[in-house]
Amino acid sequence: MQFKKKERLYLHEILEEPLLSYPPYYTLTASMRNNEMLLDAIRALHSYDFDHYKTAESIDEVFKSLDAGVFVIYKTKYIVGYFGGKLMFLEPQGWKSLPATREIFLPDNWLV
Repeated sequence: MQFKKKERLYLHEILEEPLLSYPPYYTLTASMRNNEMLLDAIRALHSYDFDHYKTAESIDEVFKSLDAGVFVIYKTKYIVGYFGGKLMFLEPQGWKSLPATREIFLPDNWLV
């Protein structure tokens, strides 16, 4: 099995002065580094510019956005994607499975 090479995407590469400076980088594959929807979500999260986002009205709205390839924001802390039928959140070392808790199904925790 061959793994795709991953590189660090530093915040200063896409934002001059992020309001949220942690984590300072994300480890991503080349295709993810070039994904404009993901880059927009990273910019929004780290600049706290959620003008293009709204609070989800239902959990179905969250999954509709994820199915469309949009990266949603959970609790204004995590960027979430949907890969291979799994909810994954982005952390500095890459994508990790999002643990299923009761809070996940509360639409108020999601920005779409």
